[in-house]
Amino acid sequence: MDPRTVLIRPVISEKSYALLTANKYTFRVHNDAHKTQIRQAVEEIFGVRVLEVRTMSVKSKPKRRGVSSGRTRKWKKAVVQLHPDDAIELFEGSNA
Repeated sequence: MDPRTVLIRPVISEKSYALLTANKYTFRVHNDAHKTQIRQAVEEIFGVRVLEVRTMSVKSKPKRRGVSSGRTRKWKKAVVQLHPDDAIELFEGSNA
């Protein structure tokens, strides 16, 4: 699997910003990607050393819009911990 298809996009949330202080980055990843593929993709794209990869499946939530109801998509999330000397310039310089 191509590294650009393994990593879909970074997850931007309060919890992911809090994890940045511990040198952990959160990504939305392909549903079929496993930890080894995620590690290789992050190392190849960003040129960093990965210490640990934790993955989790985010369940779908029920949603309603008027009388019609449905569910959101389920997706896979990965929290990647980097070597203390490395960093990804992901959210730096975006002061609003």
